[in-house]
Amino acid sequence: MTSILGILIALVLLMALAYRGVSVLILAPLMALLAALFSPGAPLLASYTQVFMPALGGFVIAFFPLFLLGAVFGKLMEDSGAATVIAQAIVKTLGVQRAILAIVLACAVLTYGGVSLFVVAFAVYPIAAALFRRADVPQRLIPGTIALGAFTFTMTALPGTPAIQNAIPMPFFGTTPFAAPGLGLIGGAVMLVLGTLWLMRRAASAKARGEGYGESSAPSALNDPANATTARASTTTHPPPDALSGNAFARAIAPVVLVIVLNYLLATWLLPALDTGYLSEPRYGSTRIENLRGIWAVIAALAAATVLLVLLQRPRLPTLGQTLETGATSSVLPLLNTASQVGFGAVIASLAGFALIRDAVLGIAPGNPLVSMSIAVNILAGITGSASGGMSIALQTLGETWLAMGQAAGIAPDLLHRVTAIATGGLDALPHNGAVITLLGICGLSHRQAYADIFVVAVAIPVLSLVVVVLLGTAFGSF
Repeated sequence: MTSILGILIALVLLMALAYRGVSVLILAPLMALLAALFSPGAPLLASYTQVFMPALGGFVIAFFPLFLLGAVFGKLMEDSGAATVIAQAIVKTLGVQRAILAIVLACAVLTYGGVSLFVVAFAVYPIAAALFRRADVPQRLIPGTIALGAFTFTMTALPGTPAIQNAIPMPFFGTTPFAAPGLGLIGGAVMLVLGTLWLMRRAASAKARGEGYGESSAPSALNDPANATTARASTTTHPPPDALSGNAFARAIAPVVLVIVLNYLLATWLLPALDTGYLSEPRYGSTRIENLRGIWAVIAALAAATVLLVLLQRPRLPTLGQTLETGATSSVLPLLNTASQVGFGAVIASLAGFALIRDAVLGIAPGNPLVSMSIAVNILAGITGSASGGMSIALQTLGETWLAMGQAAGIAPDLLHRVTAIATGGLDALPHNGAVITLLGICGLSHRQAYADIFVVAVAIPVLSLVVVVLLGTAFGSF
Protein backbone atom coordinates (compact mmCIF):
# COMPACT_ATOMS: atom_id res chain seq x y z
CA MET A 1 0.00 0.00 0.00
CA THR A 2 2.86 2.41 0.65
CA SER A 3 4.06 1.81 -2.91
CA ILE A 4 0.62 2.71 -4.28
CA LEU A 5 0.56 5.81 -2.06
CA GLY A 6 3.95 6.86 -3.44
CA ILE A 7 2.75 6.40 -7.01
CA LEU A 8 -0.35 8.52 -6.37
CA ILE A 9 1.63 11.28 -4.64
CA ALA A 10 4.14 11.34 -7.51
CA LEU A 11 1.38 11.54 -10.12
CA VAL A 12 -0.48 14.33 -8.33
CA LEU A 13 2.70 16.35 -7.83
CA LEU A 14 3.72 15.82 -11.46
CA MET A 15 0.40 17.21 -12.64
CA ALA A 16 0.28 20.08 -10.14
CA LEU A 17 3.87 21.24 -10.63
CA ALA A 18 3.70 20.92 -14.42
CA TYR A 19 0.62 23.16 -14.32
CA ARG A 20 2.66 25.72 -12.39
CA GLY A 21 5.27 25.71 -15.12
CA VAL A 22 8.01 23.50 -13.67
CA SER A 23 9.92 21.76 -16.45
CA VAL A 24 9.04 18.12 -17.07
CA LEU A 25 12.75 17.46 -17.62
CA ILE A 26 13.24 18.19 -13.93
CA LEU A 27 9.93 16.86 -12.66
CA ALA A 28 9.86 13.44 -14.33
CA PRO A 29 13.03 11.97 -12.78
CA LEU A 30 12.38 13.58 -9.40
CA MET A 31 8.80 12.28 -9.21
CA ALA A 32 9.93 8.86 -10.39
CA LEU A 33 12.49 8.70 -7.59
CA LEU A 34 9.91 9.97 -5.09
CA ALA A 35 7.61 7.10 -6.03
CA ALA A 36 10.50 4.64 -5.76
CA LEU A 37 11.29 6.01 -2.29
CA PHE A 38 7.87 4.83 -1.08
CA SER A 39 8.31 1.37 -2.59
CA PRO A 40 10.17 -1.12 -0.35
CA GLY A 41 13.19 -2.65 -2.00
CA ALA A 42 13.34 -0.17 -4.91
CA PRO A 43 16.93 1.21 -5.11
CA LEU A 44 16.91 4.88 -6.07
CA LEU A 45 20.06 5.13 -8.18
CA ALA A 46 19.34 1.88 -10.00
CA SER A 47 15.78 3.05 -10.71
CA TYR A 48 17.22 6.16 -12.33
CA THR A 49 20.19 4.78 -14.29
CA GLN A 50 18.86 1.30 -15.12
CA VAL A 51 15.15 1.96 -15.60
CA PHE A 52 14.45 5.65 -16.20
CA MET A 53 17.32 6.41 -18.57
CA PRO A 54 17.04 3.31 -20.81
CA ALA A 55 13.32 4.00 -21.27
CA LEU A 56 14.04 7.64 -22.09
CA GLY A 57 16.78 6.64 -24.53
CA GLY A 58 14.63 4.01 -26.18
CA PHE A 59 11.93 6.56 -26.95
CA VAL A 60 14.48 9.00 -28.39
CA ILE A 61 15.96 6.26 -30.57
CA ALA A 62 12.54 5.25 -31.90
CA PHE A 63 10.95 8.65 -32.52
CA PHE A 64 13.68 11.29 -32.88
CA PRO A 65 13.39 11.35 -36.72
CA LEU A 66 9.67 12.08 -36.51
CA PHE A 67 10.10 14.95 -34.07
CA LEU A 68 13.01 16.36 -36.08
CA LEU A 69 11.39 16.17 -39.52
CA GLY A 70 8.03 17.36 -38.22
CA ALA A 71 9.57 20.41 -36.57
CA VAL A 72 11.69 21.30 -39.62
CA PHE A 73 8.76 20.87 -42.00
CA GLY A 74 6.54 23.01 -39.80
CA LYS A 75 9.14 25.77 -39.52
CA LEU A 76 9.62 25.83 -43.30
CA MET A 77 5.85 26.06 -43.80
CA GLU A 78 5.79 28.96 -41.34
CA ASP A 79 8.79 30.97 -42.56
CA SER A 80 7.90 30.55 -46.24
CA GLY A 81 4.39 31.84 -45.60
CA ALA A 82 2.91 28.62 -47.02
CA ALA A 83 0.90 27.94 -43.86
CA THR A 84 -0.62 31.41 -43.99
CA VAL A 85 -1.40 31.09 -47.70
CA ILE A 86 -3.35 27.89 -47.08
CA ALA A 87 -5.22 29.38 -44.13
CA GLN A 88 -6.13 32.56 -46.02
CA ALA A 89 -7.28 30.62 -49.08
CA ILE A 90 -9.66 28.52 -46.98
CA VAL A 91 -10.97 31.60 -45.20
CA LYS A 92 -11.53 33.38 -48.53
CA THR A 93 -13.36 30.38 -49.97
CA LEU A 94 -15.76 29.94 -47.05
CA GLY A 95 -16.27 33.62 -46.32
CA VAL A 96 -16.76 35.74 -43.22
CA GLN A 97 -20.17 34.25 -42.49
CA ARG A 98 -18.53 30.88 -41.84
CA ALA A 99 -15.66 32.23 -39.77
CA ILE A 100 -15.60 29.40 -37.25
CA LEU A 101 -15.70 26.62 -39.84
CA ALA A 102 -13.06 28.38 -41.95
CA ILE A 103 -10.57 28.54 -39.07
CA VAL A 104 -11.28 24.96 -37.98
CA LEU A 105 -10.65 23.66 -41.51
CA ALA A 106 -7.56 25.83 -41.98
CA CYS A 107 -6.04 24.36 -38.80
CA ALA A 108 -7.12 20.86 -39.80
CA VAL A 109 -5.54 20.99 -43.25
CA LEU A 110 -2.25 22.22 -41.84
CA THR A 111 -2.00 19.73 -38.97
CA TYR A 112 -3.13 16.81 -41.14
CA GLY A 113 -0.38 17.78 -43.54
CA GLY A 114 2.27 17.50 -40.84
CA VAL A 115 2.58 21.07 -39.54
CA SER A 116 3.13 21.32 -35.78
CA LEU A 117 0.07 22.45 -33.84
CA PHE A 118 2.19 25.21 -32.23
CA VAL A 119 3.15 26.54 -35.66
CA VAL A 120 -0.48 26.34 -36.74
CA ALA A 121 -1.61 28.31 -33.70
CA PHE A 122 0.88 31.11 -34.36
CA ALA A 123 0.14 31.19 -38.11
CA VAL A 124 -3.65 31.07 -37.87
CA TYR A 125 -4.31 33.30 -34.84
CA PRO A 126 -3.81 36.66 -36.64
CA ILE A 127 -6.12 35.48 -39.43
CA ALA A 128 -8.69 34.24 -36.92
CA ALA A 129 -8.58 37.50 -34.98
CA ALA A 130 -9.21 39.60 -38.09
CA LEU A 131 -11.95 37.28 -39.35
CA PHE A 132 -13.76 37.02 -36.01
CA ARG A 133 -13.61 40.80 -35.63
CA ARG A 134 -15.21 41.29 -39.05
CA ALA A 135 -17.86 38.65 -38.29
CA ASP A 136 -18.41 40.08 -34.78
CA VAL A 137 -17.77 36.67 -33.22
CA PRO A 138 -16.43 36.83 -29.64
CA GLN A 139 -12.66 36.69 -29.37
CA ARG A 140 -12.98 34.24 -26.48
CA LEU A 141 -14.07 31.57 -28.99
CA ILE A 142 -10.80 31.72 -30.97
CA PRO A 143 -8.83 29.34 -28.70
CA GLY A 144 -11.61 26.75 -28.82
CA THR A 145 -11.83 27.07 -32.59
CA ILE A 146 -8.08 26.60 -33.10
CA ALA A 147 -8.03 23.76 -30.57
CA LEU A 148 -10.81 21.93 -32.43
CA GLY A 149 -8.94 22.14 -35.73
CA ALA A 150 -5.44 21.42 -34.42
CA PHE A 151 -5.71 19.39 -31.19
CA THR A 152 -8.43 16.84 -31.92
CA PHE A 153 -9.47 14.82 -34.98
CA THR A 154 -6.39 15.52 -37.11
CA MET A 155 -4.13 14.60 -34.21
CA THR A 156 -5.65 11.27 -33.25
CA ALA A 157 -8.50 10.06 -35.45
CA LEU A 158 -7.97 10.72 -39.15
CA PRO A 159 -6.18 7.82 -40.84
CA GLY A 160 -2.74 8.69 -42.15
CA THR A 161 -2.08 11.72 -39.97
CA PRO A 162 1.68 12.10 -39.42
CA ALA A 163 1.10 13.32 -35.84
CA ILE A 164 3.32 11.61 -33.28
CA GLN A 165 0.17 10.45 -31.46
CA ASN A 166 -0.66 8.33 -34.52
CA ALA A 167 2.91 7.06 -34.85
CA ILE A 168 3.65 5.86 -31.31
CA PRO A 169 1.27 2.82 -31.39
CA MET A 170 2.77 1.47 -34.64
CA PRO A 171 5.83 -0.37 -33.25
CA PHE A 172 3.72 -1.88 -30.46
CA PHE A 173 0.96 -3.24 -32.69
CA GLY A 174 2.79 -3.62 -36.02
CA THR A 175 0.36 -1.22 -37.71
CA THR A 176 0.51 1.72 -40.13
CA PRO A 177 -0.70 5.34 -39.87
CA PHE A 178 -3.85 4.23 -41.73
CA ALA A 179 -4.98 1.73 -39.09
CA ALA A 180 -8.77 1.24 -38.90
CA PRO A 181 -9.51 4.03 -41.41
CA GLY A 182 -13.29 3.70 -41.28
CA LEU A 183 -13.47 3.99 -37.51
CA GLY A 184 -10.96 6.83 -37.61
CA LEU A 185 -13.10 8.76 -40.07
CA ILE A 186 -16.21 8.20 -37.96
CA GLY A 187 -14.44 9.29 -34.79
CA GLY A 188 -13.02 12.33 -36.56
CA ALA A 189 -16.43 13.25 -37.96
CA VAL A 190 -17.97 13.14 -34.48
CA MET A 191 -15.32 15.55 -33.19
CA LEU A 192 -15.53 17.89 -36.18
CA VAL A 193 -19.32 18.07 -36.46
CA LEU A 194 -20.18 18.27 -32.76
CA GLY A 195 -17.31 20.64 -32.01
CA THR A 196 -18.25 22.99 -34.85
CA LEU A 197 -21.93 22.91 -33.86
CA TRP A 198 -21.01 23.74 -30.27
CA LEU A 199 -18.88 26.73 -31.26
CA MET A 200 -21.48 28.01 -33.73
CA ARG A 201 -24.18 27.71 -31.06
CA ARG A 202 -22.01 29.65 -28.63
CA ALA A 203 -21.43 32.34 -31.25
CA ALA A 204 -25.17 32.58 -31.98
CA SER A 205 -25.96 32.90 -28.27
CA ALA A 206 -23.38 35.66 -27.90
CA LYS A 207 -24.83 37.52 -30.89
CA ALA A 208 -28.34 37.25 -29.42
CA ARG A 209 -27.05 38.84 -26.22
CA GLY A 210 -25.41 41.63 -28.17
CA GLU A 211 -21.88 40.49 -27.31
CA GLY A 212 -19.37 41.54 -29.93
CA TYR A 213 -15.76 40.67 -30.58
CA GLY A 214 -14.54 42.20 -27.30
CA GLU A 215 -10.94 42.76 -26.23
CA SER A 216 -8.74 40.56 -24.07
CA SER A 217 -7.33 41.84 -20.81
CA ALA A 218 -4.12 39.79 -21.08
CA PRO A 219 -1.31 40.54 -23.55
CA SER A 220 -1.06 38.26 -26.55
CA ALA A 221 2.12 36.23 -26.93
CA LEU A 222 2.48 37.90 -30.31
CA ASN A 223 2.81 41.28 -28.62
CA ASP A 224 4.29 40.41 -25.25
CA PRO A 225 7.92 41.61 -25.02
CA ALA A 226 8.71 38.55 -22.90
CA ASN A 227 7.95 36.41 -25.93
CA ALA A 228 9.55 38.68 -28.51
CA THR A 229 11.80 35.98 -29.90
CA THR A 230 8.95 33.56 -30.46
CA ALA A 231 6.78 36.29 -31.90
CA ARG A 232 9.45 37.37 -34.36
CA ALA A 233 10.08 33.77 -35.36
CA SER A 234 6.40 33.36 -36.10
CA THR A 235 5.54 36.64 -37.81
CA THR A 236 8.57 37.92 -39.67
CA THR A 237 7.58 36.27 -42.94
CA HIS A 238 4.39 37.05 -44.79
CA PRO A 239 2.73 35.67 -47.88
CA PRO A 240 3.67 37.27 -51.19
CA PRO A 241 1.24 39.77 -52.77
CA ASP A 242 -0.28 36.98 -54.87
CA ALA A 243 -0.84 34.84 -51.76
CA LEU A 244 -4.36 33.89 -52.76
CA SER A 245 -3.58 33.23 -56.40
CA GLY A 246 -3.90 29.71 -57.76
CA ASN A 247 -0.16 29.30 -58.23
CA ALA A 248 0.70 30.42 -54.69
CA PHE A 249 -1.90 28.11 -53.18
CA ALA A 250 -0.77 25.17 -55.32
CA ARG A 251 2.84 25.68 -54.23
CA ALA A 252 1.77 25.92 -50.60
CA ILE A 253 -0.52 22.89 -50.56
CA ALA A 254 1.62 20.54 -52.68
CA PRO A 255 3.98 19.46 -49.84
CA VAL A 256 0.98 18.87 -47.56
CA VAL A 257 -0.65 16.64 -50.17
CA LEU A 258 2.64 14.81 -50.73
CA VAL A 259 2.89 13.92 -47.03
CA ILE A 260 -0.54 12.29 -47.07
CA VAL A 261 -0.26 10.51 -50.43
CA LEU A 262 3.31 9.26 -50.05
CA ASN A 263 2.64 8.15 -46.50
CA TYR A 264 -0.21 5.94 -47.76
CA LEU A 265 1.66 4.54 -50.75
CA LEU A 266 4.74 3.66 -48.74
CA ALA A 267 2.92 2.09 -45.78
CA THR A 268 0.41 0.15 -47.85
CA TRP A 269 2.19 -0.80 -51.07
CA LEU A 270 5.82 0.14 -51.56
CA LEU A 271 7.54 -0.85 -48.31
CA PRO A 272 5.78 -4.23 -47.92
CA ALA A 273 6.86 -5.09 -51.48
CA LEU A 274 10.56 -4.62 -50.72
CA ASP A 275 12.88 -7.51 -49.92
CA THR A 276 13.54 -6.82 -46.24
CA GLY A 277 14.60 -10.25 -45.06
CA TYR A 278 17.80 -8.68 -43.71
CA LEU A 279 15.76 -7.20 -40.87
CA SER A 280 15.74 -10.60 -39.18
CA GLU A 281 19.47 -10.31 -38.56
CA PRO A 282 20.50 -9.38 -34.99
CA ARG A 283 22.36 -6.26 -36.15
CA TYR A 284 19.05 -4.87 -37.46
CA GLY A 285 17.11 -5.73 -34.35
CA SER A 286 15.77 -9.17 -35.38
CA THR A 287 12.51 -7.60 -36.48
CA ARG A 288 10.14 -7.55 -39.46
CA ILE A 289 9.00 -4.92 -41.92
CA GLU A 290 5.50 -5.07 -40.38
CA ASN A 291 6.94 -3.52 -37.24
CA LEU A 292 8.75 -0.74 -39.09
CA ARG A 293 6.77 0.19 -42.19
CA GLY A 294 4.60 2.72 -40.37
CA ILE A 295 7.56 4.63 -38.94
CA TRP A 296 9.52 4.39 -42.20
CA ALA A 297 6.55 5.66 -44.20
CA VAL A 298 6.13 8.78 -42.07
CA ILE A 299 9.88 9.50 -42.07
CA ALA A 300 10.15 9.17 -45.85
CA ALA A 301 6.96 11.16 -46.50
CA LEU A 302 8.03 14.08 -44.28
CA ALA A 303 11.56 14.07 -45.72
CA ALA A 304 10.28 14.13 -49.32
CA ALA A 305 7.73 16.85 -48.51
CA THR A 306 10.45 18.95 -46.86
CA VAL A 307 12.62 18.74 -49.98
CA LEU A 308 9.66 19.64 -52.21
CA LEU A 309 8.75 22.56 -49.95
CA VAL A 310 12.28 23.98 -50.14
CA LEU A 311 12.31 23.66 -53.94
CA LEU A 312 8.91 25.33 -54.35
CA GLN A 313 9.42 28.08 -51.77
CA ARG A 314 13.16 28.79 -52.08
CA PRO A 315 12.67 32.49 -53.00
CA ARG A 316 10.58 32.90 -49.85
CA LEU A 317 13.33 31.44 -47.67
CA PRO A 318 16.22 33.92 -47.77
CA THR A 319 17.67 32.51 -44.54
CA LEU A 320 17.14 28.83 -45.27
CA GLY A 321 20.01 27.70 -43.05
CA GLN A 322 18.65 29.61 -40.07
CA THR A 323 15.16 28.22 -40.66
CA LEU A 324 16.47 24.66 -40.76
CA GLU A 325 18.54 25.21 -37.62
CA THR A 326 15.63 26.79 -35.74
CA GLY A 327 13.29 23.98 -36.77
CA ALA A 328 15.77 21.29 -35.79
CA THR A 329 16.51 22.94 -32.45
CA SER A 330 12.83 23.35 -31.64
CA SER A 331 12.33 19.59 -31.94
CA VAL A 332 14.61 18.76 -29.02
CA LEU A 333 12.61 20.06 -26.06
CA PRO A 334 9.28 18.38 -27.01
CA LEU A 335 11.15 15.15 -27.71
CA LEU A 336 12.98 15.14 -24.37
CA ASN A 337 9.85 16.20 -22.46
CA THR A 338 7.92 13.25 -23.85
CA ALA A 339 10.87 10.86 -23.41
CA SER A 340 11.23 11.95 -19.78
CA GLN A 341 7.57 11.14 -19.20
CA VAL A 342 8.20 7.72 -20.72
CA GLY A 343 11.10 7.24 -18.28
CA PHE A 344 8.80 8.24 -15.43
CA GLY A 345 6.28 5.65 -16.57
CA ALA A 346 8.94 2.95 -16.77
CA VAL A 347 9.98 3.54 -13.15
CA ILE A 348 6.35 3.50 -12.01
CA ALA A 349 5.81 0.21 -13.87
CA SER A 350 8.81 -1.33 -12.08
CA LEU A 351 7.38 -0.71 -8.60
CA ALA A 352 5.50 -3.28 -6.57
CA GLY A 353 2.39 -1.14 -6.22
CA PHE A 354 1.98 -0.84 -9.97
CA ALA A 355 1.13 -4.54 -10.28
CA LEU A 356 -1.99 -3.96 -8.18
CA ILE A 357 -2.96 -0.89 -10.21
CA ARG A 358 -2.34 -2.80 -13.46
CA ASP A 359 -4.51 -5.72 -12.38
CA ALA A 360 -7.28 -3.34 -11.36
CA VAL A 361 -7.22 -1.58 -14.74
CA LEU A 362 -7.09 -4.84 -16.69
CA GLY A 363 -9.92 -6.17 -14.54
CA ILE A 364 -12.26 -3.58 -16.05
CA ALA A 365 -14.13 -5.48 -18.77
CA PRO A 366 -11.48 -8.26 -18.91
CA GLY A 367 -12.96 -9.66 -22.10
CA ASN A 368 -12.58 -6.36 -23.94
CA PRO A 369 -9.16 -4.71 -23.71
CA LEU A 370 -10.49 -1.70 -25.63
CA VAL A 371 -12.25 -0.54 -22.47
CA SER A 372 -9.31 -0.84 -20.08
CA MET A 373 -7.00 0.64 -22.70
CA SER A 374 -9.27 3.65 -23.24
CA ILE A 375 -9.48 4.36 -19.52
CA ALA A 376 -5.79 3.88 -18.78
CA VAL A 377 -4.53 5.96 -21.72
CA ASN A 378 -6.96 8.78 -20.98
CA ILE A 379 -6.07 8.92 -17.30
CA LEU A 380 -2.34 8.89 -17.95
CA ALA A 381 -2.66 11.55 -20.66
CA GLY A 382 -4.64 13.68 -18.23
CA ILE A 383 -2.17 13.23 -15.37
CA THR A 384 0.87 14.02 -17.50
CA GLY A 385 -0.90 16.76 -19.49
CA SER A 386 0.49 15.16 -22.63
CA ALA A 387 -1.21 12.95 -25.22
CA SER A 388 2.04 11.43 -26.45
CA GLY A 389 3.47 11.13 -22.94
CA GLY A 390 0.41 9.43 -21.50
CA MET A 391 0.15 7.07 -24.46
CA SER A 392 3.83 6.18 -24.28
CA ILE A 393 3.63 5.35 -20.58
CA ALA A 394 0.55 3.19 -21.13
CA LEU A 395 2.01 1.29 -24.08
CA GLN A 396 5.45 0.84 -22.51
CA THR A 397 3.86 -0.74 -19.45
CA LEU A 398 0.80 -2.54 -20.83
CA GLY A 399 1.14 -2.57 -24.63
CA GLU A 400 2.17 -6.23 -24.88
CA THR A 401 -0.57 -7.24 -22.45
CA TRP A 402 -3.26 -5.43 -24.44
CA LEU A 403 -1.99 -6.93 -27.68
CA ALA A 404 -2.15 -10.44 -26.20
CA MET A 405 -5.62 -9.77 -24.77
CA GLY A 406 -6.74 -8.41 -28.13
CA GLN A 407 -5.48 -11.48 -29.98
CA ALA A 408 -7.25 -13.74 -27.49
CA ALA A 409 -10.49 -11.78 -27.97
CA GLY A 410 -10.15 -11.65 -31.76
CA ILE A 411 -9.54 -7.89 -31.81
CA ALA A 412 -7.39 -6.68 -34.70
CA PRO A 413 -4.20 -4.73 -33.91
CA ASP A 414 -5.49 -1.96 -36.21
CA LEU A 415 -8.42 -1.43 -33.87
CA LEU A 416 -6.15 -1.38 -30.82
CA HIS A 417 -4.03 1.27 -32.58
CA ARG A 418 -6.93 3.54 -33.46
CA VAL A 419 -8.57 3.32 -30.03
CA THR A 420 -5.24 4.05 -28.34
CA ALA A 421 -4.64 7.08 -30.54
CA ILE A 422 -8.11 8.54 -30.02
CA ALA A 423 -7.92 7.88 -26.27
CA THR A 424 -4.90 10.16 -25.99
CA GLY A 425 -6.90 13.13 -27.23
CA GLY A 426 -9.36 13.43 -24.35
CA LEU A 427 -8.13 14.26 -20.88
CA ASP A 428 -4.77 15.39 -22.24
CA ALA A 429 -6.26 18.86 -22.86
CA LEU A 430 -6.95 19.62 -19.20
CA PRO A 431 -5.93 23.11 -17.99
CA HIS A 432 -2.29 22.16 -17.26
CA ASN A 433 -1.63 20.92 -20.82
CA GLY A 434 1.28 22.80 -22.39
CA ALA A 435 -0.46 23.28 -25.74
CA VAL A 436 -3.52 24.74 -24.01
CA ILE A 437 -1.42 27.18 -22.00
CA THR A 438 0.54 28.20 -25.11
CA LEU A 439 -2.63 28.67 -27.17
CA LEU A 440 -4.21 30.91 -24.54
CA GLY A 441 -0.98 32.91 -24.38
CA ILE A 442 -0.95 33.40 -28.14
CA CYS A 443 -4.55 34.60 -28.05
CA GLY A 444 -3.99 36.84 -25.02
CA LEU A 445 -6.81 35.21 -23.06
CA SER A 446 -7.05 33.56 -19.66
CA HIS A 447 -8.35 30.15 -18.68
CA ARG A 448 -11.34 31.87 -17.09
CA GLN A 449 -12.22 33.58 -20.38
CA ALA A 450 -11.74 30.79 -22.89
CA TYR A 451 -11.04 27.38 -21.35
CA ALA A 452 -14.69 26.28 -21.04
CA ASP A 453 -15.02 26.01 -24.82
CA ILE A 454 -11.61 24.33 -25.14
CA PHE A 455 -12.81 21.75 -22.61
CA VAL A 456 -15.96 20.97 -24.59
CA VAL A 457 -14.33 20.65 -28.03
CA ALA A 458 -10.97 19.14 -26.98
CA VAL A 459 -11.93 17.03 -23.95
CA ALA A 460 -15.65 16.21 -23.67
CA ILE A 461 -16.42 15.66 -27.36
CA PRO A 462 -13.26 13.60 -28.07
CA VAL A 463 -14.14 11.36 -25.10
CA LEU A 464 -17.61 10.94 -26.58
CA SER A 465 -16.02 10.12 -29.93
CA LEU A 466 -13.87 7.50 -28.21
CA VAL A 467 -16.97 5.88 -26.73
CA VAL A 468 -18.55 5.74 -30.19
CA VAL A 469 -15.44 4.15 -31.73
CA VAL A 470 -15.11 1.58 -28.91
CA LEU A 471 -18.79 0.60 -29.26
CA LEU A 472 -18.55 0.28 -33.05
CA GLY A 473 -15.23 -1.56 -32.85
CA THR A 474 -16.60 -3.99 -30.28
CA ALA A 475 -19.70 -4.65 -32.37
CA PHE A 476 -18.22 -4.73 -35.88
CA GLY A 477 -14.47 -5.09 -35.46
CA SER A 478 -11.88 -3.04 -37.34
CA PHE A 479 -12.86 -1.34 -40.58
